[in-house]
Amino acid sequence: MSGDSRRAVASAKRLVVKVGSSSLTSAVGGELDLARLTALVNALSTRRSEGTEVVLVSSGAIASGIGPLGMDTRPRDLARQQAAASVGQGVLLSAYDSAFARHGHTVGQVLLTVDDITRRTHYTNARRTLDSLLEYDVVPIVNENDTVATDEIRFGDNDRLAALVAQLVRADALVLLTDVDALYTAAPGTPGAERVAVVADPDDLGDIAIGGTGSAVGSGGMTTKVEAATIAHAAGIPTVLTSADQVTDALAGEDVGTFFVPTANPRGSRALWLAHATTPRGSVQIDEGAVTALRDRGRSLLPAGVTGLTGSFVDGDPVDVVGPDGTVVARGLVNYTSGELPHLMGRGTKELAEQVGPQYEREVIHRDHLALL
Repeated sequence: MSGDSRRAVASAKRLVVKVGSSSLTSAVGGELDLARLTALVNALSTRRSEGTEVVLVSSGAIASGIGPLGMDTRPRDLARQQAAASVGQGVLLSAYDSAFARHGHTVGQVLLTVDDITRRTHYTNARRTLDSLLEYDVVPIVNENDTVATDEIRFGDNDRLAALVAQLVRADALVLLTDVDALYTAAPGTPGAERVAVVADPDDLGDIAIGGTGSAVGSGGMTTKVEAATIAHAAGIPTVLTSADQVTDALAGEDVGTFFVPTANPRGSRALWLAHATTPRGSVQIDEGAVTALRDRGRSLLPAGVTGLTGSFVDGDPVDVVGPDGTVVARGLVNYTSGELPHLMGRGTKELAEQVGPQYEREVIHRDHLALL
């Protein structure tokens, strides 16, 4: 089963590869390691020369700016991170440009923020840009735009970004490269720890220890990789998680790293976008009857089922929908502001239309703008 599934990676016509900062930087000092970068580019260029379209989601901008700015370690505050990214992005892209040029390949820089993935107009434009670059045989180098992103609108790591980009460009496979060669049943090096070769469903991982951040220059740990693989799984995209030094074997479909089997029933792009690419601005609490209506009957959320709310939001913002036991059951785009909703809770739409006005005879969240979690 594993070999047959991994062949999807070997035969992919459009491939997204994500590499973390720790796989591109030196162990001492955390500066950009050109030898590591070149080895990665050599593997990707070979695959590109065989006809596969390659999108590279690369971390490393902040790490690449540490040396030129005379910093000792990765900065913790946002302003200095953005300064390092501003300098480092040019250093990183120049290194990629030179390395890919040796193979006759052109690269193009694509910097994205959360808005580019979560706002539909931006989302469509990002897809068109990436599609156009691939049509021109360009290798897009994608990164989060760290120079302008704020704490409130950041992906926080490039793993989730890579999974969303894979869905965005309709990739045939996703490869996540890190400084750990696979997912293990316990921390690597722990007595009895075993490699998890195949994950049929991320929900099956159970109590496997996947926490922690791998290095001083990276922002994501194994948890973020599993979350990214979960997004790709839901989108129906085969995913391999392994170390950068095994990239050639991973691309060839060899039994390395951890392979996440894609679901046979992928979510539509709208539901996937709502579930994974949006950041909730608040939440609405609902009663058990509303939970049943949403989960079992595919209904919209009406004011009658709402029992409370938290946060400050406006019409069109994403909000979490929380059941009476505190479980988040869905996320959707709300049709009311947080100021309006308290006056409508527990009341039927016909009653609201008669007593308040016909403009209130509408759902709190329409089922077309709601994703069950």
